[in-house]
Amino acid sequence: MADALPLAVVYLAGVAVALCATDAPPVARIALALAWPLGPIAFLVTVAALIAVAAIAFPTFGLVLAILGAAAWFLLRG
Repeated sequence: MADALPLAVVYLAGVAVALCATDAPPVARIALALAWPLGPIAFLVTVAALIAVAAIAFPTFGLVLAILGAAAWFLLRG
């Protein structure tokens, strides 16, 4: 639970910026304050999709990715 504290502080800072520093109407400010974490999530989804497509489009990259994934699975499973 202590690991979530920095994330909560960053989230609340984003909420404060969205509520105070924008010139939108109040309803739009509230919507922006609640939805701002979707931007970084969308970035991560986009990067993951690009890596998956690159693994298919470029077989050598896919092979290296598969080898690294198998090595990570083997080393981290204990």
